[in-house]
Amino acid sequence: MSSSVSPLAPKTVPDMPVIAGVRLATAEAGIRYKNRTDVLLAVMDKGTAVAGVFTKSKCPSAPVEWCRAKLRGGKARALVVNSGNANAFTGKTGRSSTALTAKIAAKAIGCSEGEIFLASTGVIGEPLDATKFDGVLGRLAETAEPGDYLAAAKAIMTTDTFPKVATATVKLGKAKVTINGMAKGAGMIAPDMATMLSFIFTDAPIAPAALQALLKSGVEDTFNAVTIDGDTSTSDTLLAFATGAAAEHGAPKISRASDPRLKAFVKAFNQVLANLSEQVARDGEGARKLVEITVEGAKTKASARKIAMSIANSPLVKTAIAGEDANWGRVVMAVGKAGEPADRDKLSISFNGIRVAKSGARDPSYDEAQVSEAMKAPEIAIKVSLGLGKGRDRVLTCDLTKEYVAINGDYRS
Repeated sequence: MSSSVSPLAPKTVPDMPVIAGVRLATAEAGIRYKNRTDVLLAVMDKGTAVAGVFTKSKCPSAPVEWCRAKLRGGKARALVVNSGNANAFTGKTGRSSTALTAKIAAKAIGCSEGEIFLASTGVIGEPLDATKFDGVLGRLAETAEPGDYLAAAKAIMTTDTFPKVATATVKLGKAKVTINGMAKGAGMIAPDMATMLSFIFTDAPIAPAALQALLKSGVEDTFNAVTIDGDTSTSDTLLAFATGAAAEHGAPKISRASDPRLKAFVKAFNQVLANLSEQVARDGEGARKLVEITVEGAKTKASARKIAMSIANSPLVKTAIAGEDANWGRVVMAVGKAGEPADRDKLSISFNGIRVAKSGARDPSYDEAQVSEAMKAPEIAIKVSLGLGKGRDRVLTCDLTKEYVAINGDYRS
């Protein structure tokens, strides 16, 4: 956790309303950090539905494997998250740690171990001493209150420079329902189903299968459209919990994601995911510029996504942006190496609305001074037009600075 807040951090933090059926508490368990909270316990009422998406890494963490297995039950009573140790690449010890953590949490809550969900973030390869949760989780279960999401988000930070929270309210039937979310992530970000850790809570009465479908669809153009450094974490976990408490106020019980009554809810749900994923991009390690890359005129949306990600993950593009250099040659390079249909002589490129290249050559009206001034902005929009079809997509990234190297060079020190 950095002491210096990213210059791209949101200027305001939303007031996070209470969600019926969810209680939160944090503590210092001494996992890795000193004098800061590093464990979060979220306690949910009986009957809470759960859904999740996880990393597709072939080297997943022990908590990811635990959650995948327990997700089949569709119900959750508690979420335990620790920072400072990812409990990844820890072999049998890691699996034993997850089992012990779940056992301690289940005893504290008074539920089955299959209703406990776990997530860990931090250093890879270090054994996690789960005995540090003994006593801590019992105390947290007793003191948990339906409240401080900001404190919860702070407890799960690692190299993040600010806590990431988002909220939305929307009508479902006759009732007002709330969606709250938190996320952590600043490095090792190249999503594949989810990005680092994120947790969504709602009082909407949505069945597990429907919630799972909404979540899987929602991440595609939000969390899966963000990259910081091209590296997919072993620990990527996005869990959604629906307590169903709003049913008491007239919200209809939803069993299908295609239910037309969900239209407004889906929009709000996806807005929360989009807000959180943008905050992850804004907090990229060492970032000084938020970068939006739009690719249009591709053969397909999938093709546009691959090209956009090729640009977003290019160290040459990202360092040029850090140096405030509108080097479209590097964008051309990234388009060409993506392995997707592209025609050099139809390619057009713009930076912050200023076209720098047209039809495969420098734009006739190119003005170096104008473009250089535009590149000083904290937010940079790169637009690439391929001229081949109707496929379009958008991804978010950030620049690559010397501080990124410093942060990751010192990470385990």
